[in-house]
Amino acid sequence: MIRRDTVGRPMEILLVEDSLSDARLAIESLRSGKFKCRLTLVCDGDEAMQFLRQEGPFRLAPRPDLVLLDLGLPRMDGREVLEQLRADPDLYTIPVVIQTSSATHEDMVRGEDLNVEGYMVKPLDSDKFLELVRALKRYWMNDVILPTVD
Repeated sequence: MIRRDTVGRPMEILLVEDSLSDARLAIESLRSGKFKCRLTLVCDGDEAMQFLRQEGPFRLAPRPDLVLLDLGLPRMDGREVLEQLRADPDLYTIPVVIQTSSATHEDMVRGEDLNVEGYMVKPLDSDKFLELVRALKRYWMNDVILPTVD
């Protein structure tokens, strides 16, 4: 069955990142890879949860198709965001990719079994980042019909 609210629209991505330089790298990677999406940046865990729950200034926010989540966030860290997201029956199906600060840290968070779709080490490698996002887009496209590219 086709969901009418997803027909012909770009993928919605929520980037939760407090480092503007790391956020810029993710944005530039998507742009240079000609990846059709709408990206929203929030800078801390509290804002992320308000956005996801469409509360306060985010009451009209779109539901993201993918969350790119830094773990070291102010006000509420990424693990808390992920815990709340996975506990919410309206949000738990949203795919999440964790952004970590080192390969060692990646191994550590993998061991925690955070129930996420992927991990990326910062600073982002543009090619690997786009490869992961494209792979997740294939799952997303099962529910979406995008216009053909001429």
